[in-house]
Amino acid sequence: MFQKKKKVFTVNEIKRKIEQYCIYQDRCHKEVAQKMRDYDLIPEAQEMILLDLMKDNFLNEERFAKSFARGKFRIKKWGKQRIVRELKFKDISAYNIKTALKEIDEQDYISTIYTITENRNEVISEPNLYKRKRKLIDFLMRKGFESELIYKVVEETTANISNK
Repeated sequence: MFQKKKKVFTVNEIKRKIEQYCIYQDRCHKEVAQKMRDYDLIPEAQEMILLDLMKDNFLNEERFAKSFARGKFRIKKWGKQRIVRELKFKDISAYNIKTALKEIDEQDYISTIYTITENRNEVISEPNLYKRKRKLIDFLMRKGFESELIYKVVEETTANISNK
């Protein structure tokens, strides 16, 4: 019945809005393209704005990938596989994904998986050792860690429990 009128913006106004969008937080091309689609821009205007954003360094896919990988690892404790999966979903190039993974220190990575495995193991109330291991493995798989590393860490962590 009542239709809400969409506000009309000039190309320069939209460009400034998208610059602010990129300043607030690093964005990938896919997110910026979606934001421009929300404004119903014609393809030529979208292309022009994208080129300007890249030229002025508001939009930098390598910088985005690096900060994404660092942030998801440090804050959410994601493993490399999960980070790679999410970056691929955002259409980041293989080169940028590889570069982003170099941001994660290997020692921190190993100590993080041990820490979250031990913390999770304390929370699990399952008395059956095999079910406990399965729950730990499933949890670490969802976090995106590599299976060889998971099995090694889970064995070491649960061996400490069974020896007590």
